Order: sequence, then C-alpha cells, then structure tokens
Amino acid sequence: MDTFFDYILKFFHLLRISDIIDILIVAVIFYYLINLIRETRAMQLVKGIVFLFVVFFLSQWLKLNALNFILGGAMQIGAFAVIVIFQPELRNLLERMGRFKVGNIIDFAADNSEENISRVIDSISIAAENMSKSKIGALIVLEQSTPLGEFISTGTMLDANVSSSLLENIFVPNTPLHDGAVIIRGSKIITAGCLLPLTANNNLSHDLGTRHRAAIGLSEVTDAIVIVVSEETGKISIARNGSLTRNLSRESLAKALKKIVSRKNEANQKIDKIMFWRSK
Repeated sequence: MDTFFDYILKFFHLLRISDIIDILIVAVIFYYLINLIRETRAMQLVKGIVFLFVVFFLSQWLKLNALNFILGGAMQIGAFAVIVIFQPELRNLLERMGRFKVGNIIDFAADNSEENISRVIDSISIAAENMSKSKIGALIVLEQSTPLGEFISTGTMLDANVSSSLLENIFVPNTPLHDGAVIIRGSKIITAGCLLPLTANNNLSHDLGTRHRAAIGLSEVTDAIVIVVSEETGKISIARNGSLTRNLSRESLAKALKKIVSRKNEANQKIDKIMFWRSK
C-alpha cells in the first residue's frame, strides 16, 4: 500500500522541468508583489478582496443563492470601482515595479517596547511645546497598523532615533524639510519632508491651514496619529480617525498619546493570551 510520501514522489515524477520552473516563477512574482504592496493601503484592499472571494465561494458551496447572486454582481462592478478608487495606489505600485531592483526591499525594524514608546511620546511632547512657544509649524505622524510606505517614499530618508532636538531642528523655518511631515515608526524617525493627502471635507473651520487639513486627510484614510503645531497661533492639535482635537498642552498631548498606546498594548495582550491558551 502506497504511503503519503510515495504519492508525493509520484506527483513530482509526473512534473516536467518546465512545470517546476513555471511554479517557481509564479511563486517569485507573488512574493515580490506582496513585498511591493505590503507598505501601502493596497494591502488592505487585497485582504478585502480575498475575504470577498472566500464569502462568495462559501455562499456557492452552501447554496445561498441570493447572497451568491448579490456578491457575484458586486464583484463584477467592484472590479471597475477598484481601478477608479485606487488609481493613485495602482499607479504608485506600477512605478515601484518599474524602479524595482532585486535586493532593494527595505524593512525597517521598529522597537515597540514600552520604554521606547514612552521615550518617543515624551520627546514629541517636549518638541511640540517648544515649537508651540516659538510658533514654529510642525507635522508629526505616528504610524500605527496601516503601513505608510507610499507617503514615506515622498520624503527624505533619515532612519534616526526620535529626539526632541532633532524634531525641532527638522522644522526650523526656511530649511529644506520644514514644510513636510515627519513619519515615525516605533522609536525611529523614518523620513522627513513627506507629502500627505489633504482632506476633502469642506465643513472645516476656515482658520485651519494646510498642515491641519493634511493631518485630517491622512487620519481619514489610515489609522495614523498626527500631531500638528500651528505656525500662526502656536496651538497644538492631534488628528485621529478624521477628527481634530485642538488646544492641547504638553501634558495633555502626552496623556492622549499614552492612552492610545495603552489601549493598543491591551489589545495585543489579549491576542497573546488567546494564542497562549490555544498552544496549551
């Protein structure tokens, strides 16, 4: 009686060299495509499409005809909607594919220990307070679970440890990087001088400038936390989930950031507990 390994050997014997090469090429293409999109919002789109396909085939298998019909129609229309809605991301992806070189994938290691995050928050709060007193405009982005690779690529790479003095120097008026945004991942300033998308919300207060609109715009399309220091008034604001909280002090800014981080850590601890019990 044939064993499982015998079946595997027979399968490989049936394969031609051209089939093996074909499989390897397809695997490599998928690998590099995933690496290209994993730093963009397009990765979330891919996850959504995969989920939609899974539900579609499950409804087909379970003979849920009404749901299957609706999903089938939605997928046909959705193919065109995806191209229109995500045109900038698709264009960016194709441009990156054109510039791609083997071994050119950058993977920044983020140190998200509690001690480092606390140090980062304190540094940002001190820098924000100092710039507020001097009325120096600033735009500081804290990356969360949504990758910001497409925005990181618009700035100047730094990959430096976060410090209040470095943040203040970046935003000194009339310097090359002061008009853009700083993006922080973990305890590192990844880039400076980045361009962010402006919000399309026309109901905002007229006294909000470009920095505030860019902060709100990014927070609408990602889960990033954006700190803004107004150049006109010196007021500190924080944008998250499309809303803006204004007139913060150094203490209230640090408290708000630490509260967000503590919630995130609590969620991670719950996941760790679930994984621990499953492994027992």
